[in-house]
Amino acid sequence: MKPYPFTAVVGLPDLRLALVLSSISPAVGGVLVRGEKGTAKSTMVRALAGLLPGVDVVDGCRFSCAPAAPDPLCPDGPHPVDAPAHRRPAKLVELPVGAAEDRVIGSLHLERALAEGVTDFQPGLLAAAHRGLLYVDEVNLLHDHLVDTLLDAAAMGRATVEREGVSVSHAARFVLIGTMNPEEGELRPQLLDRFGLTVEVASSRDPEQRVEVVRRRLAYEADPDAFAAQYADEDAQLASDIEAAQRLLPAVKLPDDALRQIAEICASFEVDGMRADIVTARTAVAHAAWAGRDEVTTDDVRVAARLALPHRRRRNPFDAPGISEEQLEQALQDAQPPEPGPEDDGPGSGSTPDEAPQDVPQGDAPPGQPQPQSGGQQKTVGAGETFKARVFRVKGMGEGERGRRSRAITDSGRTIGVQPPSVRDGRPHLVATVKAAAPHQKARGRDGAGLKLRPEDLRFALREGREGNLVLFCVDASGSMGAKARMREVKSAVLSLLLDAYQRRDKVGLVTFRGDTAELALPPTISVDAAASRLDGLPTGGRTPLAEGLLEAARVLRVEEIRDPRRRPLLVVVTDGRATSGPDAVARAQAAAGLLTGVTTVVMDCESGKMRLGLAADLATHLGAENVPLADVAAESLAGAVRARTGRAA
Repeated sequence: MKPYPFTAVVGLPDLRLALVLSSISPAVGGVLVRGEKGTAKSTMVRALAGLLPGVDVVDGCRFSCAPAAPDPLCPDGPHPVDAPAHRRPAKLVELPVGAAEDRVIGSLHLERALAEGVTDFQPGLLAAAHRGLLYVDEVNLLHDHLVDTLLDAAAMGRATVEREGVSVSHAARFVLIGTMNPEEGELRPQLLDRFGLTVEVASSRDPEQRVEVVRRRLAYEADPDAFAAQYADEDAQLASDIEAAQRLLPAVKLPDDALRQIAEICASFEVDGMRADIVTARTAVAHAAWAGRDEVTTDDVRVAARLALPHRRRRNPFDAPGISEEQLEQALQDAQPPEPGPEDDGPGSGSTPDEAPQDVPQGDAPPGQPQPQSGGQQKTVGAGETFKARVFRVKGMGEGERGRRSRAITDSGRTIGVQPPSVRDGRPHLVATVKAAAPHQKARGRDGAGLKLRPEDLRFALREGREGNLVLFCVDASGSMGAKARMREVKSAVLSLLLDAYQRRDKVGLVTFRGDTAELALPPTISVDAAASRLDGLPTGGRTPLAEGLLEAARVLRVEEIRDPRRRPLLVVVTDGRATSGPDAVARAQAAAGLLTGVTTVVMDCESGKMRLGLAADLATHLGAENVPLADVAAESLAGAVRARTGRAA
């Protein structure tokens, strides 16, 4: 069945352009496509492979070496100058979210290395994608270390594998394309910065365009070959244009004026580092080649900045990506050299009060400050500044997904032992493998230097690393928490813990309780910005149904234990400990606490004032939890307390 034609996709001009520019110049660094589900992200990426020109490869080379310029370090080489070759289409290699590291970068054949003394490298997906496309759907769900590996290879054009003292390197130049749904969690800003371009896609709200999308999709499903034939000429013309732009690319000039514009734009948007400048310059050159020009113009720089900068402005997961068109145009204008004239009396002569920045309208409250209330029992208070929070960990040793919070047996980390012989996956343990094979060498007829190994001799390392956890926040939103100063501190502390959870690759959930009920405000997700959004709009008021909040938290944890049994929970109860809703409120709360026995819990004590009842501390006792005053959630508070106890000066 033929793939969906690239030119048949309706709309999405920015995505279309970003993919084409990355195909013209892989040095741009690939494309990250962000958007809601069902927006043709994957369809367009898969269709792109058919537009790329074919590549000449050396016969029998598993690493796709070009006969005209073979890789001198190719594991299958060295290749002679006149090596036989053949032409094949450019490959689209898809990397599944659950892929192991060895499958991605390749692995060494340990049995042959020990028995025959040869380095037998088994190529991975990076080798398969060389001189083609590497596509990662849901890249935000991929383990961070694999994303780092992909981006390193894409930036350096090489992949290196080091195992048991043996190092193998091979060329890995490809167009990296990742797609993601931001609702399912964000990439860390450090990883976002490694993608060359980013595009935001969304479903069209135009009924006519939506009708056309459905019409074309149904026609394709009814007869894929006939549908593809309708767009064959358009796809062929686009492929020809891409090939022409690739030939023109080396001849495109980047003048100093364009470089100054790029530098002015990147400085204006306060992006970190120099990667933004470099990527913008490469993209501008690719766009000039696409337009058939041999020199970069202001239009090329403008287009490049719109694609290369939006994701680099994020400082934390709560920042929205994007750039201001007005700021972009102002930066382009500022980069133009001034024209001397009779009115040019000095550096400041061209500015007037009317030209002052208008980014913050006068009279508006600063971002994050509470808005005036119009009355009523419910009110919403904004959060204060976030801070570096204390690290709370789940007790014991887990076996969950790789993360950065609690101790766990993982597929990475330091080696602490050897897996039982029944375990047949992971990274081989060289010493244990040799020990397992050594007693059998005579019986196996060994007569040379190499070991005689069998598959059952292989032993695998037991490694200790860190896992990600489920951090469930159970937040008291009753009237006793509603004082502006207190609620602002509470939201600031919870946001800081959410930021910590984001950095440690945890799932997060949010249960709130007030009045006479509790609700699951946010089901467990890896999207901490969704949790931050729900928390920011959290209203307060009414009595304190503490028992209902704990019961709802227990229910959520039971469900998640079935859905994701390997991810251990950390419960954070944010309350002043009061229980005032319904008959026997205190007794019911204590009974509900009994259902959470065995769950690692932290009670964030929000009680304040000179007269304190110690109710949150009592709740912590019933939960078997650590009681942490609100003021001690910050890491600096903990460090200060340690210094005070040890007698050291602050």
